[in-house]
Amino acid sequence: MCGRFAITLPNDAMAQLFAAAPANDLPAIPNYNVCPTTKIHVVFGEDGTRKLVPMRWGFIPQWYKKPNDGPLLINARAETIAEKPAFRAACRARRCLIPADGFYEWHRPEGGEKQPWFIRPADDGPMVFAGIWQDWEREGDRLRTCAMVTCAALGRMAEIHHRVPVVLSPDQWGKWLGEEGHGAATLMRSVEDTALQFHKVSKAVNSNRAEGPDLIAPL
Repeated sequence: MCGRFAITLPNDAMAQLFAAAPANDLPAIPNYNVCPTTKIHVVFGEDGTRKLVPMRWGFIPQWYKKPNDGPLLINARAETIAEKPAFRAACRARRCLIPADGFYEWHRPEGGEKQPWFIRPADDGPMVFAGIWQDWEREGDRLRTCAMVTCAALGRMAEIHHRVPVVLSPDQWGKWLGEEGHGAATLMRSVEDTALQFHKVSKAVNSNRAEGPDLIAPL
């Protein structure tokens, strides 16, 4: 799974990268410790236009009577996303892009303590995760929510954790957003571990209140 990530790309540069119209209430940048249930940057299509907007990281199914009425759904497994009642409609019609610099994962060696790692693209470019989104509303309370799509990790990455977010290259963004017809399901596969670089980081990131660039610095 992916439960934390970092994002430092300025909002205007992000909007230019995705050719998306930016909202006025985007989250603060940089953020080296993006946590579930907070607002994150998301790109989606609406009325033929890409938009860069804030969404709550934590997908809320329509039947939840309140946001915490069930499990916190920050990830959706690629293998079952089209079948799960919570995700199947969004998988067909409400797909989105989630930009990041990289994400954190925790590895527990046998008999040892959990060690956080930071995983980022090998080419130092931005990392873009496949996501799904949904509006949730109850008694006038309305939230736009999202989850990341994950799949099985490969190679060296699998030695750190067995799951990894679905990472999309620029030539795949349009297909995932539904701008190029069908075929988005074929994109839900693991990125080759040669496309990633990873290093151990300080256990300071274990706290969801930790912040600052030192969190992603190699040990």
